Amino acid sequence: MKRSTLTTFVSLALLLSGSALADDQTLREKAARAGLAPLPETVPDPAGNPVTPEKVQLGKKLFFEPRLSASGLISCNTCHNLGMGGDDNLPTSVGHGWQKGPRNAPTVYNAVFNRAQFWDGRAADLKEQAKGPIQAGVEMANRPDQVVATLKSLPEYVTWFGEVFPGEDDPVNFENVVKAIEAFEVKLVTPGAPFDRFMNGADRAMSDEQKAGLVLFVDRGCTACHNGVNVGGQNYFPFGLIKRPGADILPPEDKGRFEVTHSASDEYVFRAAPLRNVALTAPYFHSGQVWDLKQAVSVMGTAQLGAELGDAEASQIAAFLRSLTGVAPQILYPELPVETAATPRPQL
Repeated sequence: MKRSTLTTFVSLALLLSGSALADDQTLREKAARAGLAPLPETVPDPAGNPVTPEKVQLGKKLFFEPRLSASGLISCNTCHNLGMGGDDNLPTSVGHGWQKGPRNAPTVYNAVFNRAQFWDGRAADLKEQAKGPIQAGVEMANRPDQVVATLKSLPEYVTWFGEVFPGEDDPVNFENVVKAIEAFEVKLVTPGAPFDRFMNGADRAMSDEQKAGLVLFVDRGCTACHNGVNVGGQNYFPFGLIKRPGADILPPEDKGRFEVTHSASDEYVFRAAPLRNVALTAPYFHSGQVWDLKQAVSVMGTAQLGAELGDAEASQIAAFLRSLTGVAPQILYPELPVETAATPRPQL
């Protein structure tokens, strides 16, 4: 290759590279203006619940503790499996006595960034959320006093609670149970997603198809509902804003946030699903009736945007959503105390 030709080739390559860098920076700015952001490096402590390493370890044990349920079989991890994207990959969870719950289990990963918990937002924070399944008859079917009796029957827990909540006359209580679980769940964040690395300046962290999907995600209006660091989980919207899905996807008996507020305007209103790690958490929607991510994108296009997304567009948006898959923390299954003669027997 002649020197002049080589010089021209290198100059052209540098020009194209500079153009790509400029386009990437423009895309980052576009995403930021639409309300999207990478996960923060640190997570603040929950209000009224300072997080310590000891409290996190206690919360971890309680998260995996099946004896918080009446049957002694169901733990928090049963429906929010940390090895399966933080949910159970079922349409709706199976609880006490093989009962099926009414809604799909949301992922526990990054739940700390949600404005409120549950599909209808009935729990303000992770501590309040933890109280619900333990007591729900269709889930763990237990009572706070029975939970406390179980934990007090296990000397190791009595010691651990005393160390984590020093100075309290009776540290083994239901409020401290959910405080410890909350402290553990605060640490269940998944940084390092390709989208996060891209937003932090790594131009090649996302593929061209994922970048094209991000452009569509913003331009088509998806960020009107799915924004913030969790790409959703912040506000409530009618499911079927433009066109209501069929009864298989939107069961008519589940009226969503109406069951919390009893306001007619909240019928079939749900919290916008947080989309981080969404590629790991099929099936989708509160009914759990769609298993394919691309199909879920198409359903949302029709129902929420009134737009029939083409096959290529749905594929590109789905590719962008896969760029939201982060790195889950390594969790070793804890060794739990052995029951004693005083431990309440399973109620099957």
